[in-house]
Amino acid sequence: MISAHETFDDTFRHTPHFSSAPGFAMHYTDEGTGPVLLCLHGEPTWGYLFRHLIAGLRGSYRMIAPDHMGFGKSETPRDRTYWLQDHIDNLEALVLDLGLSDITLVMHDFGGPVGMGLLARRPELVSRVIALNAPTPFGQPELPRTLAENAAHSPWFSWIARAQADGTLDDVLGALGYNALSTLKLNGFQDNTVITPAWLRAYAAPFPTREQTLGALGWAKGFALGAHRFESPSPRAREAAAHLPALTVWGMQDQTLRAAHFLPLFRAAFPHGLITELPTAGHYSPEDAPETVLALVRLFLDATA
Repeated sequence: MISAHETFDDTFRHTPHFSSAPGFAMHYTDEGTGPVLLCLHGEPTWGYLFRHLIAGLRGSYRMIAPDHMGFGKSETPRDRTYWLQDHIDNLEALVLDLGLSDITLVMHDFGGPVGMGLLARRPELVSRVIALNAPTPFGQPELPRTLAENAAHSPWFSWIARAQADGTLDDVLGALGYNALSTLKLNGFQDNTVITPAWLRAYAAPFPTREQTLGALGWAKGFALGAHRFESPSPRAREAAAHLPALTVWGMQDQTLRAAHFLPLFRAAFPHGLITELPTAGHYSPEDAPETVLALVRLFLDATA
């Protein structure tokens, strides 16, 4: 776990906040005032991924970016499981603890399934959805086939299956503090010009020891073991979601979550949603194209205010 007041050479200078509602010390940033943008990261990142959005939007919005259990500045308890359903539980507890409503979900990577889980459980709390290279599973009949077909063409998911089978998954991800960059690159990170010592330290720092990698390992292993459980929305939640303003921004160089597989899932969940493709950005679109992503998000928020 990163020190609460670590700023990484002032690139992430935010007052730390913690909630114990999920049953562990869950860190979140809380910047600005106005309608809530709830920013949900994925693997193996943390709230640092959203630093450009936070800086660009906190003048008009309340920017809340939690670190999932086992990531960023949040605690990594040893007596918990780290499956999708656990992260949904944690997020729901945080949202209720903070009394959030009229939420715009901003999701990346596995933040997508976590955020969609919250939408399935608490549709009355969500007013807009923004998916940045984030899957939007919402009980679509084609979801199992989509996941299987994507995994067959994804270097990341193919490696997870092989590493779990040959017993090396724990060792490799257990050293994530040393191989964070190679993990990001395997997933499709593109813009090497953003790499600085502070940037690299920010993404490696959450994983200083093997015991601190339980979050990253759990997310990967959950796919290999079939342990993740996607939330099933009720008919009421499906109907509510279908009428929400929604935007997806997709870096088309994403090697982990292929647009051909996941953009149809977005369209199925949000038939009136907007789709924007970024030809040169990869999986980590908020890193590869921060100014473009910020501009697109701001335009969408202004248009749906």
